[in-house]
Amino acid sequence: MINMKHYYAVISLFREMRKLDIPINEFMLSNVINNYCLMHRVDCAFSLLPIHLKSGIPFNVVTFTTLIRGLFAENKVTDAVVLFKNLVREKICEPNEIMYGTVMNGLSKRGHTEKTLSLLRLMEQGNTKPNIYIYSVVIDAFCKDRNLDAAISILNEMKRKGIPPDIVTYSSLIDGSCKLGQWEKVKTLFSEMVNLNIYPDVHTFSILIDGLCKEGKVEDAEEVMRHMIEKGVEPNIITYSVIMDGYCLRGQVDRARRVFDIMIDKCIEPNIFSYSILINGYCKKKEVAKAMQLLGEISQRGSKPDIVTYNTIQQGCLTLEELAMQKKFMPRCYLGGLYLIHPLIIHCSKVILDTDSLKKLCHSLIS
Repeated sequence: MINMKHYYAVISLFREMRKLDIPINEFMLSNVINNYCLMHRVDCAFSLLPIHLKSGIPFNVVTFTTLIRGLFAENKVTDAVVLFKNLVREKICEPNEIMYGTVMNGLSKRGHTEKTLSLLRLMEQGNTKPNIYIYSVVIDAFCKDRNLDAAISILNEMKRKGIPPDIVTYSSLIDGSCKLGQWEKVKTLFSEMVNLNIYPDVHTFSILIDGLCKEGKVEDAEEVMRHMIEKGVEPNIITYSVIMDGYCLRGQVDRARRVFDIMIDKCIEPNIFSYSILINGYCKKKEVAKAMQLLGEISQRGSKPDIVTYNTIQQGCLTLEELAMQKKFMPRCYLGGLYLIHPLIIHCSKVILDTDSLKKLCHSLIS
């Protein structure tokens, strides 16, 4: 039921078991704690810990790893770190590779690279030695910080210890190199991968394609996509979306639309992200009618536009002649149009000096 995201059904079943005095075991408690964490209700997950004591069920590393992951998911970084430190200090349970990885991943994703590195050094001194996943987390953190030299240093360190890098490690390094425009380094990393019989997957290729598009080298990016198809790696929605974004950044929205249509012909269903890229491209070219047409397509395909999509179109409607068009889509916004109308009125107040006219406009927008 948890895998099917029937979270409330799990809670209901657990409560029924408690009422009927059905014995609770360690596995059941861990699952319910995980269920609450997936619901972003880590407070409820912690409320189950006394059941461990009452039932004589010992605490284990899986339970606390789940709680730490739940705290990070709710952005309670300090609480997660404090819990981890208390577990170690009070010797409540011995952290394993998964717990260390959870803490380090949570810290690195929020920019705490030095703390992530400190935990790596702590692991090296203890009984639980870092594995490939741990090293890859640290390497990715340095790459996100644009500190490629430090990332390469960690790569060389793990090689000396006999821990071979994997596709995840190289993908992080390629991403870091692309963001810094170090294309020779990218070539070197790709060659190194292949020599180690590690072949780039769709994620790795998409990273390279995105890097090229950000540099304005969209034709080169399309060449890379053709190469990956020849190698038997099929592009996914992310691959097509980054190429669309590349063309839109250059103002070539028609070419972006061509890529969009190719993606649909390949039976890849566009998502809100891919639609928003194209809508943003049309709005920047002041082709609001085409953007509106795409907005209609989103609903027809059974998806819901998000606040970013609506605001993108709103920014495209910069002239008073287009206000009537903007009024048509505002009522459809699931946020009731209130958030969207506010900046529009501010914009109009700069060009409509007559107070009575502005009042009439405001009334027409919310009526």
